[in-house]
Amino acid sequence: MSEILLDARGLTCPLPVLKANRMLRGLPPGARLRVIATDRASVADFQAFCRETGHALIAFGEEGGTLSFVIRRRPDPDTTTAGATRPA
Repeated sequence: MSEILLDARGLTCPLPVLKANRMLRGLPPGARLRVIATDRASVADFQAFCRETGHALIAFGEEGGTLSFVIRRRPDPDTTTAGATRPA
């Protein structure tokens, strides 16, 4: 599956995460978003963001002061089983 790229270089906390969140909302479940950032606070921000939202932080790296995050969008909740009960 290909990745969508978000260039957030030069943006400071919380803008990289906010922009990533906006982009992820428009992507289908399982899609990958690569975020390029330069703000060191983004490391903790993306870890917390993924933990709280259910998206998967599947890769993280740094090269020459540029940070790269790959996030896989979480699956949508299965609405067909919402409120269903199991037979006894």
